Amino acid sequence: MRYLMSIMSTPESEATDHDNPPEVYEMMAAYNEEMIKAGVLLTGEGLAPTSEGAEIVFRGGEVTVTDGPFTEAKEFIAGYWVLQVSSHEEALEWARRCPHPPADSDVVLKLQLRRIAELEDLDKMPEELKERERELRSQGY
Repeated sequence: MRYLMSIMSTPESEATDHDNPPEVYEMMAAYNEEMIKAGVLLTGEGLAPTSEGAEIVFRGGEVTVTDGPFTEAKEFIAGYWVLQVSSHEEALEWARRCPHPPADSDVVLKLQLRRIAELEDLDKMPEELKERERELRSQGY
């Protein structure tokens, strides 16, 4: 089963995330390397600040585009990993091992862990559409 593990940020932390000391990047690189060696890391990336993004809202047949930063949001996804694991417990084990601020720090690091839905989970999706999706995915989507 696949899990999306998202590392969260806030507007305040997003403004300073790139000021991390080299040790933070070294710890994350070691963590990523450990997951790769264990065969559970499928992909992972950090995201650029929301100031470089846009929010697209569809409402009442209209499309509204608002450039970032997203000042109304309290949290953002700062980066993510996609893990291939055998159970929810194994995904939690990897999440618990994520590098985090020391005990004497006021910094809060928040992860969100969610299972990625598989086609088999979509009971109401017609089988022919599932097959079409499988074909698209086999072509690299």
